Amino acid sequence: MTLFDRARTIVESYETDLRSELPEGAFLFDAHTHLGDDIDGMQARYEELSSLLDRYGFGGAFVFCLDEPDREPAFCVPNDRTLAHAERSGGKLIPFVRLDLTARPLEEATRALDLGARGIKLHPRAQAFALDDERLGPVFELAVERSVPILIHGGRGLPPIAEHLETLVRRNEGVRLIVAHAGIADMAGLAGRLGGIPGVYFDTSVWSALDLLDLFRQVAPEQIVYASDYPYGRQPNSLLVSIRSAKLSGFDDAQLRAMLGRTACGIVANEPPPPLTAPRGTTTLVQPLTFARIHQYISMAVPMLWLRQRDAVGALGLAVNACRERNGHAEESERIQELLVTAAELWRGGGDDVSDDDRFAAIRAAIQLVNLADLIAVTTRA
Repeated sequence: MTLFDRARTIVESYETDLRSELPEGAFLFDAHTHLGDDIDGMQARYEELSSLLDRYGFGGAFVFCLDEPDREPAFCVPNDRTLAHAERSGGKLIPFVRLDLTARPLEEATRALDLGARGIKLHPRAQAFALDDERLGPVFELAVERSVPILIHGGRGLPPIAEHLETLVRRNEGVRLIVAHAGIADMAGLAGRLGGIPGVYFDTSVWSALDLLDLFRQVAPEQIVYASDYPYGRQPNSLLVSIRSAKLSGFDDAQLRAMLGRTACGIVANEPPPPLTAPRGTTTLVQPLTFARIHQYISMAVPMLWLRQRDAVGALGLAVNACRERNGHAEESERIQELLVTAAELWRGGGDDVSDDDRFAAIRAAIQLVNLADLIAVTTRA
C-alpha cells in the first residue's frame, strides 16, 4: 500500500463516523461550491464535484466560478461556464453569477440571470472593493427585484464589514444574503448586526470547529446553512466539522436537518425565511488540556503546510508526542496520532525531489489529515 493509499484509507474510515453523525432523514445541500481555475492555482472540476455530491448524498449545491484567469471582462466567460455546468447537472447545481464591480456589474448580473443564474456571488477581497462602495446598492436592489440570493465572502483578508453590510440589508428589505465562511472577518460585528434578521444567513465553510462554535452561540440555528467551499473544503472533513460543532453547541435533530439542507432548499424555492429561535452554545469550551496543546501545535504547523514549506519548527512532531500522554481519551489520542504521523510522512514526501503536481497532492492530503486531527482535538470534551 502506497502512502497515498494509506492516507485515502484513513480518510475514508471517517465516512463511517459521518454516517453515524447524520440525523435521520437529512437532505444535504451545499451552499458554497466553485468550478473552474483560480489564479491561486486551485482547480475545481465538474466531474470531481459531481462525484463528491453523489458519494455523500447531496441533493444540490450552489455553484459559481473561481477568480479565473479569463475573468475579464466582467467574468462573462467564467459565468457562462458556470451556467453550462449547471445545465449539465440536470438541476443539481444552482448557478450564481460572479460580479466585478469595476466591469458592468448590473449588465452582467442581468445578462446571467436572464440566462438562468439564480443567485449573485460577491467577493470583496478578490475583486478589491469596500462594502460602502456605491455600486453595491444597485446590485442589492436587483437581487430583491429578481428574488435571488446574494452570497458574499466574509472570510480572511477583509477589514470589518458589518456596519456597511447591515446598511445594505436594511435599505433593501427582503434581500436574502448569505455571509460566507461564518463571517469570521468580522464575526462579532456581523452576528451582532445581522443576527436576528430573517433572510440573512451564515455559511459554515471554515477550517476550524472553533469558528463555528463561536458563531452558533451568537446567531439563530435557522440562520446557518451548510457549505464546503469546494475545492478548498474537502469531504468528509467539511460535513464532520459542521455537524460535530452543531451538536456540541446543542442543536437538536430538526435544527441539524435545517442547517444541512432544509434552510438552503427554502432559499432555492424563495420560501419565506423560517422563524428564528435563540442561538445555541456557550461562551466557553472545555477540552482535555493535552488536546488543547495538540490544537496549539497543529495551529503552528498549518501555515507552513499551506505555504508548502517544510516543518522547520517540528510542530507536528510535538503534536504526535502529546498524543502519547495519558489523558483519559486513549481512543481519540490514537486516532489523532495516526492522522498526524501519516500527514507528517506526506509532508516530508512532498519535498524538492518530486514534481509540482505530486508535491501539491501530498500537501493537500496532509492538510486533510491534519484538519481531521484538529477536529477531534477541539470537539472532544474533557
